[in-house]
Amino acid sequence: MSLELLEQLESRVNNALETLELAQMELEEEKARSAELEQAQTALQEQNQRLQAELDSWHQKVQGLLGKLPQQA
Repeated sequence: MSLELLEQLESRVNNALETLELAQMELEEEKARSAELEQAQTALQEQNQRLQAELDSWHQKVQGLLGKLPQQA
């Protein structure tokens, strides 16, 4: 192999390594973002459950109050 071919090969290998490193960094960023989104989703699901329980409680209270009103015929 000539020196020129070896230099081209070295350049391509270096480019490939840089590309792999960049892809690895992007992957790590995406993993971190995914973890953040999972935490946010969990928090929203918990909030939704609390709000649903509160809504159910209010619904029961309103039904109880309506049951105390006299029935009009």
